[in-house]
Amino acid sequence: MKSLIAMFAVFASFVSFASAADEVTVAYFLQWPTPNQVAQIEETYDKEMGVKVKWVAFDTGVAMSAAMASGDVDIAYSQGVSPFVIAVSQGLPIKTVGVAVSYADNDNCVVHRDAGITKANASALEGKKVAVPFGTVPYYKVLRQFSHLGVDHNKVNLIDLAPPDGAAALSRGDVAMACGWGGAFAEMKKYGKVLMTPAELADIGVFVFDVISVTNSFAKSHPDLLVKFLKVTEDANNAYARNPKKYLPTIAKAAEMDEAATLDNLNKFEFPTKKEQLEKWMNGSVSEFYSAVADVLKGSGDIPKTLKDYSVTVDSSYLKKVR
Repeated sequence: MKSLIAMFAVFASFVSFASAADEVTVAYFLQWPTPNQVAQIEETYDKEMGVKVKWVAFDTGVAMSAAMASGDVDIAYSQGVSPFVIAVSQGLPIKTVGVAVSYADNDNCVVHRDAGITKANASALEGKKVAVPFGTVPYYKVLRQFSHLGVDHNKVNLIDLAPPDGAAALSRGDVAMACGWGGAFAEMKKYGKVLMTPAELADIGVFVFDVISVTNSFAKSHPDLLVKFLKVTEDANNAYARNPKKYLPTIAKAAEMDEAATLDNLNKFEFPTKKEQLEKWMNGSVSEFYSAVADVLKGSGDIPKTLKDYSVTVDSSYLKKVR
């Protein structure tokens, strides 16, 4: 994680200005189906925003942060909380403008069935290899699980692997546990069981959601485009909610998944409406959770310091303008 911290320290010092108004670059995940991918495939964003929208796939939210820092990405759709918190804690000028998806059932850590490890003897993970993409939501979750279950994370051999690679390592028995999301998480579950269930995680205050983040420079230079982006996203979510069967094939194509797997993922997702985001998430709940995540990451030595107030990294003004 020291290299990650150094990377943000360097990148944060020379963030480029917003991209030209004739093109907007948006980061997203493959194998992570969301209703707005219908608008992506049908180029509704391009039509409504009046610009070319370039979609670039990433493996992790940390990579999204790096691309935003270098000026290569303007908006990140469905960026994880931990990557966002690490980035802003290191001074990267980005902010949250919406909640993309809540997915307690689609992101977790899976213990290999041959490891013989459960909550009751979780300390047996000490000395073993655990695959987890550093700086991501699963990384935060595994640290919280270790703390709750009495596992010394310093004695666990944590390996930084993207979810698909972690799933492959788990399938070979190269690691005792792997953490990830989406299609890779579904693959992991073929070889074992989760260490803690979503309900058990919720009981200790661990919630899972991704955000819509944007560089401060883009938001300042092109607020109208950002509002239109949020509007198209809201419309796509509402359209899917009314008729999910109609849009399933298109979402599956965009996510590069088969329809059965796509539907399985979507059934585990919640896409908060504009009203829900403003009333339940963006009114202080998100920034309070950021503070909790930052405290855990600082305690584990993954960030040297936290912000005094994470509310400065959450801006609901653009979402409020969506009609």
